[in-house]
Amino acid sequence: MKRLTEFDQLADPTFSQAVVDWQRSHGRHTLPWQNTRDAYRIWLSEIMLQQTQVAAVLGYYSRFLERFPTVHALAEAPSEDVMAHWSGLGYYTRARNLHACAKRIVHDHGGVFPSDPALLAELPGIGRSTAAAIAAFSSGARAAILDGNVKRVFARVFGVGEYPGAKPVEDALWRRADALLPEGGGIEAYTQGLMDLGATLCTRSRPDCPRCPLRERCVAFATGRTAELPVRKPKKTTPEKRTAMLVIVDRGQVLLEQRPATGIWGGLLSLPEVGGHAALDEDDEAFDTADLAVAAAQFGEVDEVRALRPLVHVFTHYKLHIAPFSVALAARGGATGRHLWWNLDAIAEAPLPAPVKKLLVELGQPSLFAQ
Repeated sequence: MKRLTEFDQLADPTFSQAVVDWQRSHGRHTLPWQNTRDAYRIWLSEIMLQQTQVAAVLGYYSRFLERFPTVHALAEAPSEDVMAHWSGLGYYTRARNLHACAKRIVHDHGGVFPSDPALLAELPGIGRSTAAAIAAFSSGARAAILDGNVKRVFARVFGVGEYPGAKPVEDALWRRADALLPEGGGIEAYTQGLMDLGATLCTRSRPDCPRCPLRERCVAFATGRTAELPVRKPKKTTPEKRTAMLVIVDRGQVLLEQRPATGIWGGLLSLPEVGGHAALDEDDEAFDTADLAVAAAQFGEVDEVRALRPLVHVFTHYKLHIAPFSVALAARGGATGRHLWWNLDAIAEAPLPAPVKKLLVELGQPSLFAQ
């Protein structure tokens, strides 16, 4: 008698068929990156959708395509232009990788995206799951995806009682994902169906179990554990840091600083900072306006420094407390090197981090000043 392998034990054609049938009848079919085999558009959408909701991506996607309609146009564009069109979407490493990937596609592949998921996964910003999705939608390649939505669906349906991001658990989920791929056609509907289930029905909070095509086989539903699964990542204390930002405004312009290509807000413009992102200590004293005036003096003769309302921005790995200060100049100095003056009436077009752009847009409001 033939001994069943783990792959044979995990395989279940009825699972994929249930997902395909549901997607064709109830899934999403009108998103702007669907109903196409254009790998460029598919790739762009997959990168934008990483850790970002569809509703937030829609506007960016259309504007990005209008400016960069082809992979050649994107590869040839200046990096600051790419960052400006990504500004506000967050996770800026994606934009830098996107630009680098476009250049690789043009240089190494003649502007044509590979259909092999393994080759796609070697490109900047494209991991195994994203490569599989691009290949499936653009060329019908039979490859498994395992993004956050799919992990949640699998964790609930199969009763995975451990954190899905742990390496041994994730490896096991990948083996299951491979085993559950449909044997015949329908890889596009199956791949989209898994994404749609996680995004529209099997959501993290308030999953719509009555409408789910996998309800009858779902361990979490049967055992009343949909709120518990998937197991959340073990909590770690989030480090907190602080910085002072100089909002130097003169004659309708604000002084901006080009950030390094890598690191936090890499490649974007921002406000000049004093003190870097230093660890926050409860014994820290408030920033001294006299010290800030000295720091601002390199840009001109300082007339006044006033505290603005503080704000907090949360990155994936730490929380940043920002103390912005309005600096008025009696006489402007030069802006050289990585500093430049930007017209405030065009600040919406600047490639700025979202909290900095919001601060500058609201600059004229009296409520922005600290009491």
